[in-house]
Amino acid sequence: MSVREEIDRIDRPFPGRPVRVVAVNGAYSTGGRTDTLVRDILQETRRQLADAGHGMTATTIDVARLGQGFTGALEPDDLTPEVAAVFDQVAGADLLVAASPVFRGSYSGLFKHFFDLIDQYALADRPVLLAATGGSDRHTLMIDHELRPLFAFLQAHVAPVSVFASAGDFAGGLLLNPDVRARIELAVRGILPVVLLDVTREDRAGRRQVVDESQLPPL
Repeated sequence: MSVREEIDRIDRPFPGRPVRVVAVNGAYSTGGRTDTLVRDILQETRRQLADAGHGMTATTIDVARLGQGFTGALEPDDLTPEVAAVFDQVAGADLLVAASPVFRGSYSGLFKHFFDLIDQYALADRPVLLAATGGSDRHTLMIDHELRPLFAFLQAHVAPVSVFASAGDFAGGLLLNPDVRARIELAVRGILPVVLLDVTREDRAGRRQVVDESQLPPL
């Protein structure tokens, strides 16, 4: 099973808890173009969060490497405890990055299988940034025709700006097209205010709960 986690290690401390960012990579292999695109989106998210005074934890889930505990499941109850914990991480994310290569005009089958097994309301109002890779720019509309309706059904708060990168945008395992990099920056900048608003509300609610309980009269 492949779940990659990274926690910020920055000298200057950030107030509050880190922002939890989870990426679901629908590619059938790691180290490819989709993996590179996800990595660059996470790096840009980390940079913008740091500029805003927030830390970040990043978790990347490679659906193709979750094993038979995932691929053999027909219902959520069929998931092994280890794989079920991965779904819990997605449900608990402050921001979800959903990325898939284009397969025959749509997302990958394992990507769809993953979101078929997630609780229907687990992503309700959850900020989601959509990304995809394809062989050429002809596949660009897959995001709006396939990915966006899927997450609209799940009632997620989908970022208005998505990111697509074609094979010609990469060289030597790196994303080199400055236009795609600018698109990443724009997409992250558009969704982060929603993410930080949700995180701030959660932190304030937690502090209010602590204060209220401390002021309760003794029994």
